[in-house]
Amino acid sequence: MQTGVLRVLRATAASWWRHRELRRTGQTLLAQRLERQTVLRDLGYLRQAATLPNAHVFCGEGGTFIHLGWTIVSTLAPIERFPLAALAVARGTPFIDIRPVTDVIAFANLPGVTRDGSDDSEPWGPGSSVLLTTYVDMVEVLGVRIVNDPRLCRST
Repeated sequence: MQTGVLRVLRATAASWWRHRELRRTGQTLLAQRLERQTVLRDLGYLRQAATLPNAHVFCGEGGTFIHLGWTIVSTLAPIERFPLAALAVARGTPFIDIRPVTDVIAFANLPGVTRDGSDDSEPWGPGSSVLLTTYVDMVEVLGVRIVNDPRLCRST
């Protein structure tokens, strides 16, 4: 793992209000233990994001989400204020930014991204799920911004 990634994860863990409060009250060892656990958990999320075929980062008006199969890591903040998501994107995880979408009805009627690799795309609608590459094809026409496009890897 790169030193820069670890540095960001450690700084993020140390800045969390609970850990700062523990340090302020003299419980430094407990704060350090909890910070280590947080860094290890976040490293696990980054590893999953790099290896799972349908893992992606999703950002909308409601916040930023990292979809990792059956696990979703989220915050109400935009991606610029969610270091874990920004690191995942920097390391190659596909990023779908739906903030530019104006047709929310069309977007709401799209299927979701499959969690387990199965594809029930025909017939699709709300409640159904498709592969990430199929989903990107669908949302692209609505004006989303895509970084680390997973379809580019498909052709090689």
